[in-house]
Amino acid sequence: MATPEMSDTTTNGVRVGAAAFFLPDESDPDGKKYTFGYNIVIKNEGDEPVQLVSRHWLIIDALGRREEVDGPGVVGQTPRLQPGQAFKYQSFARLKTPWGTMEGSYQMKRDDGSTFDAGIGRFYLRTEVPATAGSAR
Repeated sequence: MATPEMSDTTTNGVRVGAAAFFLPDESDPDGKKYTFGYNIVIKNEGDEPVQLVSRHWLIIDALGRREEVDGPGVVGQTPRLQPGQAFKYQSFARLKTPWGTMEGSYQMKRDDGSTFDAGIGRFYLRTEVPATAGSAR
């Protein structure tokens, strides 16, 4: 079974989709520097407003090296989403290997002050896009 092209995870009504792509012009394979962009869509499918407060990423390269990244908001923002609203952003990650994985969570806050972690399912960073089923290489 091929690895999925994107992750799609829903936690407490917050749906997070993530997909990555290789940035060859920003990479230096001879120097073991691989840069990957990724697109994120966060949609509030719940019944009440939520605000993204912080992020936690777990990035693992092909050699099993782990890097954890924590910080406030995303791309300098802490979006507040009404029911039905979505927020999209793009960012990047660098690895020392030609493939790896990312996964994590966003801490979300409700208007009553309660918080929860919205999961970001594992998605794959890789320099080559896998062949689709039935296609020749």
